[in-house]
Amino acid sequence: MAEGYDDGFLDAPLPLPEAADAVRLDYTHFTVLLDRDRRLARLTAVNVAGAELVDVPRGDDWRLDDRIPAEWQAGPEVYARNDLDRGHLVRRRDPVWGPDARRADSDTFHYTNAAPQASGFNQSQELWVGLEDHVLEYADANDLRISVLTAPVLGERDIPYRGIRIPLRFFKIAAWCRGAELRAAGFVLDQSPVLDRDDLDRGVAADRTPDLGPFRTFQVPIADIAGLARLDLGPLIAADVVPPAARAEPWRELRAPGDIRL
Repeated sequence: MAEGYDDGFLDAPLPLPEAADAVRLDYTHFTVLLDRDRRLARLTAVNVAGAELVDVPRGDDWRLDDRIPAEWQAGPEVYARNDLDRGHLVRRRDPVWGPDARRADSDTFHYTNAAPQASGFNQSQELWVGLEDHVLEYADANDLRISVLTAPVLGERDIPYRGIRIPLRFFKIAAWCRGAELRAAGFVLDQSPVLDRDDLDRGVAADRTPDLGPFRTFQVPIADIAGLARLDLGPLIAADVVPPAARAEPWRELRAPGDIRL
């Protein structure tokens, strides 16, 4: 049986935030809270054991979760013949640790753990992948345990497409402990500059991937993420590494991994 997200994984408790009317799906070392109406995750949460990470060969066996109806999930029809990637929400490498590493790797290839992302956004080493690498390397180098929350921001302005609405923004929160003190950092990434409904099926977005700036990658106050995602992130707000005096300032744009505050 899949163990799912463990709220006692860190040295300070970090309960899984609740999402009204979402369906909880537990996998190996992570959990997805699925919005049945939007057919995408309201939240994903994964435990990362930096000292126990395992390298396993990458598969590509994307599949529906047969525990829930197919119509609740944004499946392969969303990604066919267009410029959209099946972007992992829980990153493939994050739950791949310990004796269940191979099962964890396989579990990340459920469509419930995917969201449509412009290919340049999903694959860019400087953006989404680069941020995830930085967080994972931080855990690995310091033999840390980290819990990571990731999801699309399900907004009203998202683009209608093939029976779903493609999210324009995503958030990620990394949480860890120094001693018994919980610390956390929050990020928002924006793919709206490269998404145009009329271009998706023609693959145009792949030909006009912008540099780092137009993707608008920010380290932001976690309280702002709570408002955007409509989630109660109470303990994470208090643990934010962004100083209280800076939380009312404009969002801090990231142009290189060295700009990230952890």
